[in-house]
Amino acid sequence: MLCIPAALASGAALADPGYYVVTAYSDPGEMTIDFRYWTVASRGSALTKWPEVGLGWNVNARWYTEVIASWITASDTPTTLSSWNWQNDVLLTQGEYPFDLAIHTLVSAPKHLGDGHTLEFGPAFQTDIGRTQLNFNVFFEKGYGGFSRKPTQLKYQWQVRQRWMPDLHFGAQGFGEVGRWDDWAPRREQSHRAGPALFGSVKFGDHEFGWQAAYLYGKTYGQRGNMLTARVKYDF
Repeated sequence: MLCIPAALASGAALADPGYYVVTAYSDPGEMTIDFRYWTVASRGSALTKWPEVGLGWNVNARWYTEVIASWITASDTPTTLSSWNWQNDVLLTQGEYPFDLAIHTLVSAPKHLGDGHTLEFGPAFQTDIGRTQLNFNVFFEKGYGGFSRKPTQLKYQWQVRQRWMPDLHFGAQGFGEVGRWDDWAPRREQSHRAGPALFGSVKFGDHEFGWQAAYLYGKTYGQRGNMLTARVKYDF
């Protein structure tokens, strides 16, 4: 979707940055170095990989912003810069209700600006039941200009996270794309993936390394393809 070379057109050609569950949190003043890595293994296609690096900042108690560079590679294709991405999450509630609500936006611009860009936006919900954190997000995606021009699409994310031990949690994640927001694609053309996830953290004084990984089974943009997502971040 975002300037992916034609050599990768089979399989994960329509995959894009953002396969990490957006969570609502407040750490005013904290900055984050973010390393991400995700892959798509489609039947009959080479394993496609997206390494990503980001720099984030909790501007205040309600606003988180991050700039992310995304690369793409495969076993038969060299690593190339795919897109630049700017994420912003704004908390609208902070404890007034049984859930927290944030508004998420992600602007993605491909390496070649003439190919157009995309805007992802929508609500992100989070709540806790005992030691279990629940997340559910609904995002709209609109392409502008070049190859990105298309009707607004509808995507979703969900996560269950059980706080098993202080530094080790387990749970599950899921992602999906259903087509146009106002006219869903036939079931066989939709994509739904879900699978187990692990979360951990290691503290160094006032700073912290956090990590997470999930393996998702299902379909990616209408094609059978499993997905691995991994993320390591350093908060300082």
